[in-house]
Parts: sequence; structure tokens; C-alpha cells
Amino acid sequence: MNGTRESAAALSRAIVAGASDLATVDIVLCPPHVFLDRVRDLLDGSNLLLGGQNLCTEASGAYTGEVSGQMLADAGCRYVLVGHSERRALYGENDLVVARKFMMAQEFALVPILCVGETLAQRQQDQTLGVIEAQFTAVADLAGIESFENAVVAYEPVWAIGTGETATPAQAQEVHAALRAMAARRSARIAADLRLLYGGSVKGANATELFAMQDIDGGLIGGASLDAREFLAIGRAAASRLG
Repeated sequence: MNGTRESAAALSRAIVAGASDLATVDIVLCPPHVFLDRVRDLLDGSNLLLGGQNLCTEASGAYTGEVSGQMLADAGCRYVLVGHSERRALYGENDLVVARKFMMAQEFALVPILCVGETLAQRQQDQTLGVIEAQFTAVADLAGIESFENAVVAYEPVWAIGTGETATPAQAQEVHAALRAMAARRSARIAADLRLLYGGSVKGANATELFAMQDIDGGLIGGASLDAREFLAIGRAAASRLG
């Protein structure tokens, strides 16, 4: 929850101008809902895509303050974040709610970016993979593994978000490999093509090393996305991974 309409526009203009040589990677901007129309207009004609930060579990009705998948699609979104750690921690979204939002996104042809991750306490108690599996399984059981053909999964260790701390490339790769294995137990085909993003204080300085890991396909960028130069440096790191 950052910025104003004008600052969002200025940031978007700067990213669009600098991303003209990054056509080989998918870059999605997810501004606050009230800025979606402004950012959409600025992305028109570029190779960048639009996404929402959240959506309601319901398609329509008396849910004051909520934003539906249909509204996001109508605003020009192609993607939407689902189960971000802040939604889970601050607003009590449990695995079932997240799974329902995942399905609602796909009902309106949006690609859900499913966020999973553990807290510092859970990591210290060696519960990381168990937590990740529970979060992934809740969605896979309800929506079916085939639904991940049109979805993205983002691993965001809660302890590394906005703290300046970053999982080492090896730590991140371990979880990403485990996620791919979880998907593979249900469908090897889906697992092979599943895009896995890392989100946890990704910066231009560490992006190349992170993206060099076999199962890290890109990043879910937080604070660095508010700085066009930093964000574009991460985009170039992703592009270099593709050769």
C-alpha cells in the first residue's frame, strides 16, 4: 500500500521506458486497485502485463470493499496475487480461503500467482517444507493439479520480506525443488512447466545468483519494485538467465 496516482504513473512510465529490451521475460505490474486503470493505460502498447494484488472469494454480491475477479479482468488484469503472506498474516486468510481465491481467479481467466512461505519461527523449528506442502496441497486438492497449468507459484519466506534478509540461493532452491516435486507427484507434465518465483528481498545485486538456480524461474518483487532502476536490473537478470 504505497504511493499516489501520480507516483504510480511516474513509476510505470519509467519501467515501461526501460523495459523495451526485455521482451523475453514476462513482467507483471500489480499496482493498488485504485490505480489499475491509470497503469493499464500506460502499459498499452508495451510488453508489460497488469495484475491485481488481491481478489474476493465471491464472484459478486453484497461484499462491500471487496474486488471481484470479474472487476479485475474488466480492468485489464491478466494476473492476480493470491495468498500473499501479508494477506495470510494480517487478514487471517487461511489455506481454504486462498484456495477459493485461486479458483475464483481462474473462473475469470486470470492467472493466479499463488504465494506460499514460512515464518521465521517455522523455519527455526524445521517446519519449512511441511508448511509449504500444506499450503500447496490445499489448493491442489480443491482446484486439481491441472489448474496449475495456468498458474504461477511464488515462494516468499516471510522472514525475508522487507527485512533485508534473503534466503541464500541454496535455501531458496531447496524449497523450489521441493515445490516442483510436490507437483510432480501429481503430474510430471504440470511440474515440468510450472513457473516458480522467489520473493524475499530480491534486489538487482542478488537477482543473478538467485535466478541461476535450476528451479527458480523468476522473482516476486516487493520493495525493489518501487524503484524503477532497481526493478529493471532484476528484469535484466531474469533475461540473462534465458540467454
